Amino acid sequence: MNRKKIRELIINAGIFAVIMALTFWSVFRGQDLAEILDAVRQMPGVYLAASVFLAVFFVAGEGCMIWYLLRGIGERTTLPRCVSYSFIGFFFSGITPSATGGQPMQLYYMKRDGNSMSAASVVLMTVAVIYKLVLVLIGIGILLFWGAPLRQYLQAYYGLYFLGLSLNIVLVVILTMVMFSQKTIRTCFYRIENLMMCLRLWRRSEARTEKMEQFLAGYQQTVVFLKGHKRLIGMTVAGTFLQRFSVFVMTYVVYRGLGLSGAAMSDVVLVQAAVYIAVDMLPVPGAQGITEAMYRSVFRDIFVGKYLVVSVCITRGVSFYLMLLVGFAVFCGVRKKFVRIGQ
Repeated sequence: MNRKKIRELIINAGIFAVIMALTFWSVFRGQDLAEILDAVRQMPGVYLAASVFLAVFFVAGEGCMIWYLLRGIGERTTLPRCVSYSFIGFFFSGITPSATGGQPMQLYYMKRDGNSMSAASVVLMTVAVIYKLVLVLIGIGILLFWGAPLRQYLQAYYGLYFLGLSLNIVLVVILTMVMFSQKTIRTCFYRIENLMMCLRLWRRSEARTEKMEQFLAGYQQTVVFLKGHKRLIGMTVAGTFLQRFSVFVMTYVVYRGLGLSGAAMSDVVLVQAAVYIAVDMLPVPGAQGITEAMYRSVFRDIFVGKYLVVSVCITRGVSFYLMLLVGFAVFCGVRKKFVRIGQ
């Protein structure tokens, strides 16, 4: 990793730390910390262990799909390596706005592990497209079959849900355009480039043009891959649905672990899915702040009293902050390995 990348990482980490501090201040402001810690300690270990398992499954699930697709197209790799890519991706996605840092770092380490650039690009792009597509399908399904309860739970955040869903739909459409109509997306890019140069925000750059062409070529490879490996894609879609719902179900596990009852499992799972869809595309590292604020609003009738803040601490603490630490540890381990062997 060169000095520029290290500097960017430090800046992103600093921004992340500031947002995290503000988020913690907002969540715990006016709360009795001793009472919250006592409630957390009273949660049975089996429920806490189940929550951690589901969080790990959520992150590692992407690695399993990367491994499955790489093996399917003839690349030699191992499952542990692919799981490490998913944790590295989670870490860098968590500390960069709109999760933009995850895939580049995954691609970097996949290439250093001996995977061909074309194969790694195709697999990562395929996983990304399917991930967003599944999220869109879940979001549309919630609207069609659970619309009234959704509005009741979200209230002031109902519009944010539509914004998050719309942004994901737009992204899926753009990716589809890139895959199936390179001419359209290339025209759009050059028009945007000309506009930015007219505004003197950009200078003409052959390197930028080259990167754009590489981007289009990578997605064209994805199209060929999709057409020739339909069974692999079908299994990946099914696996992504399972992966997505694992982190939604985790909230219900926390609900039961805190000794609460009365709310249907479907309600807890679908409300959590709605929160995830609403904040997924927001340009904030790890969607910090807005996730916790929305969670406290939409779950206030499910996690009553002191248990609302407790559930925020456990759910976000396990699914995001703990996995972020694990991702950082994996990144350090992989980085140390490359340094040791002189790469």
